[in-house]
Amino acid sequence: MLRILVDENIPATQHYLGALGTVTCVNGRTLSPSQLQGIDVLLVRSVTRVDEALLCDSEVKFVGTATSGFDHIDRAYLAARGIGFAHAPGSNANSVVEYVLAAIAAVGEQLENLLAGGVVGIAGYGNIGKALAARLGALGIEYRIYDPWLDQGTIPHASTLSDVLGCDVVSLHTELTTRLPWPSYHLLGQRELQSLRPETLLINASRGPVVSNAALLEALQTGRGPVKTVLDVWEGEPQVNAELLERVALGSAHIAGYSLDGKVLATRMLRDAVCAHLMLPSSSTESPLAQAPLPDIGQELSGASLIRALVHCRYDIRIDDQLLRQIVAHDKPEYDVGKAFDGLRKSYRERRELAGSIVNGSRLQPQQLALVQALGCVVTGAGMCT
Repeated sequence: MLRILVDENIPATQHYLGALGTVTCVNGRTLSPSQLQGIDVLLVRSVTRVDEALLCDSEVKFVGTATSGFDHIDRAYLAARGIGFAHAPGSNANSVVEYVLAAIAAVGEQLENLLAGGVVGIAGYGNIGKALAARLGALGIEYRIYDPWLDQGTIPHASTLSDVLGCDVVSLHTELTTRLPWPSYHLLGQRELQSLRPETLLINASRGPVVSNAALLEALQTGRGPVKTVLDVWEGEPQVNAELLERVALGSAHIAGYSLDGKVLATRMLRDAVCAHLMLPSSSTESPLAQAPLPDIGQELSGASLIRALVHCRYDIRIDDQLLRQIVAHDKPEYDVGKAFDGLRKSYRERRELAGSIVNGSRLQPQQLALVQALGCVVTGAGMCT
């Protein structure tokens, strides 16, 4: 039987891994080498740096991260030690896409403007960038994509960074790298931020250092850059620059990919990877999540109002903004903002995804049905489109 150590913020671990051995949950932020004694499998999230310092005295045979990104994992060290590795690419993609849609829907009339011919610029065409482009395309919203690491012929609407920054909404989904010739670290610095139009909505749901937070604060203070900014990620996490938070339209505690659906999918993907690496039989365990129906949609809703209602029905980004502002506003000397930031993630409420939700289509008009299906909902009832 395996001895499995998992970050306490990874759900359904007993459901998917219990048959393989003993599952122990720990705080991923404070994980120490001593906790790895006798451990065979380590499963983490992005708050845990996995490298020689953590693993040198362990007998860990497999490391998995329940995230799409893996900049926190020293994969070269794992390979040198013969330690298996897997991540969960795409598991949280739809969750992040719905976060972006919620941000667009919550800030002014951005959604109306996009449906009327506005353009979204996407930096990064990995799993999340592709999922966002597909969702925008289904909704009839134009987009441009910048990703210099890929064959430009494989990217729809491939553009330069300058062209992407000229769009009405700019959404960042790059992995974090300092690798030349196209590092994403501080991809948006002072010059890039000042090139953005004041009416542009900037969204960063990738990694904090993709945007220079110092340059962003200066741009917001001086008005030389985007007036409307949404940040889910921050340089120096779990600490948050209080002055920067004051000036952004919406802020959250690195939870864009925190839908319950995405996290459970990541756990299942890691279970399959563990079994494949250690040559163990993998059961076809069903998801522990039940299908989630939505309330009936009002016949008076259409276009942006319908999209906004559906998105906010599943996820209201303003709640996460309020929660983050509450913890950063504490002025008691003994208050630990970083610990509270992690606490928001650890105790994150159950958030289901809009895609896959059940919608009763018996009373919906064809235009409503088209938008509901474009959002990934499952339509049931006699009135559904065929």
